[in-house]
Amino acid sequence: MKLISWNVNGINSCVKKGFFEFIKKENADVYCFQEVKSNPESLHLNLLNLGYNFYFYPAEKKGYSGVLAISKIKPISVIKGINDRDIDKEGRVLTLEFEDFYLINTYFPNSTRELKRLDFKLRFNKLFEKFCNELKEKKPLIITGDLNVAHKEIDLRNPKSNMKNAGFTKEEREWFDIFLKLGFIDSFREFNSEGGNYTWWPYYNNLRERNVGWRIDYFVVSGVLKNKLNNSVILKYVHGSDHCPIKLEID
Repeated sequence: MKLISWNVNGINSCVKKGFFEFIKKENADVYCFQEVKSNPESLHLNLLNLGYNFYFYPAEKKGYSGVLAISKIKPISVIKGINDRDIDKEGRVLTLEFEDFYLINTYFPNSTRELKRLDFKLRFNKLFEKFCNELKEKKPLIITGDLNVAHKEIDLRNPKSNMKNAGFTKEEREWFDIFLKLGFIDSFREFNSEGGNYTWWPYYNNLRERNVGWRIDYFVVSGVLKNKLNNSVILKYVHGSDHCPIKLEID
């Protein structure tokens, strides 16, 4: 089974930069998209023609956030949100239930400049943790998306100068440590222990060309799935967003 996740940073913009060509080329079983922003209903028919079922969870605020999943395999059920009004109105968590696992497509909040949303993000983190703990009692989990945190110093180009910046604060990184200890695995690190592997680069100063980036997009899986992992890779040469896609191959 091939799964792909991508923060498209506006799906309408991404469509103009090779979105459908990428879908056709990879031919994955399931795609999870984050920060869709626009209502992608205009793309629905094209995606159906490619053989994909379509599941969209938008934010109430237009042009903001939103997650989308498309799947060749029709899920048993679809869960929108994590049952919290303040969080769910931002369209951040969409869960597809399959026979052997839950697939959670998520777009974590950004703590923003001056960490104005750090408290909101930490609240989201705890509620998301609770949601995952409840689901994992039923089936293993595959969690994917933009978690808006670089976990370790190896996961960004300039760790020392970012210690107090959004996405690399002590609080965000410590939560990730705690979350993994609940029985989850950062799948990419099962196959690659090297630095210089990033999934997001700011648009300015040719930072992508210089590979000055952050790894903030993940496939996190239940530990019981470890022996079923075939590969977990970053598709760094795919453009169309300030993020690149990531791919998980699993039995």
